[in-house]
Amino acid sequence: MARDQRSTEAGRSGGGVTLAEVAAAAGVGESTVSRVLRRHGSYSGRTRDRVIEAVERLGYVPNRIAGTLASTASRLVAMVIPSVTNIVFTDVLNGIGGPLEERGYQAVFAVTDYDPRREESLVAAMLAWRPAAVILAGLEHTEATRRMLGAQACRVVELLDTDGPAIDLAIGISNRAAGRAGAGYLLGRGYRRIGYLGHDPFRDRRAGKRLEGFRAALAEAGRPPAAEMVLEGASSVARGREGLARLLAGAPGLDAVYFSNDDMAVGGWFHCLEAGIAVPGRLALFGHNGLDIGAALPQPLATLRTPRDAMGREAARLVLEDAPAQVLDLGFELIPGATA
Repeated sequence: MARDQRSTEAGRSGGGVTLAEVAAAAGVGESTVSRVLRRHGSYSGRTRDRVIEAVERLGYVPNRIAGTLASTASRLVAMVIPSVTNIVFTDVLNGIGGPLEERGYQAVFAVTDYDPRREESLVAAMLAWRPAAVILAGLEHTEATRRMLGAQACRVVELLDTDGPAIDLAIGISNRAAGRAGAGYLLGRGYRRIGYLGHDPFRDRRAGKRLEGFRAALAEAGRPPAAEMVLEGASSVARGREGLARLLAGAPGLDAVYFSNDDMAVGGWFHCLEAGIAVPGRLALFGHNGLDIGAALPQPLATLRTPRDAMGREAARLVLEDAPAQVLDLGFELIPGATA
């Protein structure tokens, strides 16, 4: 019977391909195979190639749970995020993934759909695997989630927000400051009848904090928002388009609109295109995040760019370095664009 056939049959019977079989196929010791797979310790490039070839040919999958139990050090990093359709979180994941993979850590993620109770359930499930770190979006969680995370030995990283107390490590921006900056920019450009259009600020607390900062800056200038509309559910280009039509129907005198994010603002730009509303001559549009889609418009979107990839890379760095607990504000960049 051929070697590969024996391995396949062993896997089907529940035994699977073993480390010893990989070592024998590669002509090295089991400890060498382990070093190559963990990317740790000394071995030659030729040895690595032989081990990887044997692993791929035999279909070997390392037993990470057994390795964790033996070493008491998990190589798993759990990421619990609100959405995979929102490019913001994809950018953050891209920043995290590379540095972790280079050091032999495996990242896994789960999606909450902005539901705090679902986040609580997913965090509990992830913690059962004893990860080296748990990475979440935002600073607001249920009390049970905070207790669970605070009671673990693993690192906890909260991303995208610095407006509040952190469990352990927090990396992001001040969303309240971002809201103030957006309002300040529009006021500085001479706009006086400024409205707001956004998605649910109670589900997405970061959007809620930007709205708070936006309102505060306008109030201090003696010009509170001329009109506001908050749509239930998540943000999208389609909702921004529909929402701006409704907002302007009730407040036709607006000369500028601040949106909860770029998705909504891009949708607003499409409504203006359809309705023949001159941008920014008749109506100015301002977003948040600095997404590629906003920059690609015929009139690039005025917005604030957030350092999402850098947030991910910094999260990975602090976890890998076992850095002390801290809050790291990476700031944001004003993009004047052509819509305001």
